[in-house]
Amino acid sequence: MFSHDFARMKPYAMPFDQMQDLSQLKDLLCQRSVQLGDFTLASGEKSHVYVDAKLTTLRAEAMPMIGRVFLNKMRERSWFPNAVGGLTVGADPIAVAIARESILDGPVRAFIVRKEPKKHGMCRFIEGLEEHDAAGLPVVIIDDVCTKGGSTAQAIEKAKQAGMNVVGAICLVDRGQGAAELLREKFGLALASIFTLADLIAHKNESRAATQPIEAAV
Repeated sequence: MFSHDFARMKPYAMPFDQMQDLSQLKDLLCQRSVQLGDFTLASGEKSHVYVDAKLTTLRAEAMPMIGRVFLNKMRERSWFPNAVGGLTVGADPIAVAIARESILDGPVRAFIVRKEPKKHGMCRFIEGLEEHDAAGLPVVIIDDVCTKGGSTAQAIEKAKQAGMNVVGAICLVDRGQGAAELLREKFGLALASIFTLADLIAHKNESRAATQPIEAAV
């Protein structure tokens, strides 16, 4: 039986250059993930800016940085979970990156929250954890891009139904359109973020100083 003490709940102490990781990760997101045009977001709203985070989170060079900055963000919040996961598919590469980077400092497990239960076998919503592992397990819910917070809330609900103790949530990019407020009002949980959409727009504008600046669309 999995012990909740297996992942030692202590601060992430692996040495790394946090500012360099954040800077390089921001560059990758602006180069690969921030797209301009006319888009319909998962929330149903229209936007001139779309962040396809998977174009960054699935890149080999980004994965170590993602794992480290998320671990550091959890340390800053005094969240020391035994596992991390979120709604498939956006959260999956982030959760795996965190698990990999945690291995030398007290392993943090990764799990996947399905949008629908598996149609055969154990018919689970949660993959990567046995039922007896999940009961009472301290976890942080992960997401790639948060707008209204619906996918993050769905993952929290499924984690709670599985008996997990959700201590907080973190997204890679927060569009600042109500996700934090939703999680606070619905669950009493804080949403942390690595970047905001405003951060990325400002950085992309700086990088494209010779061209017409991007309008801060939401």
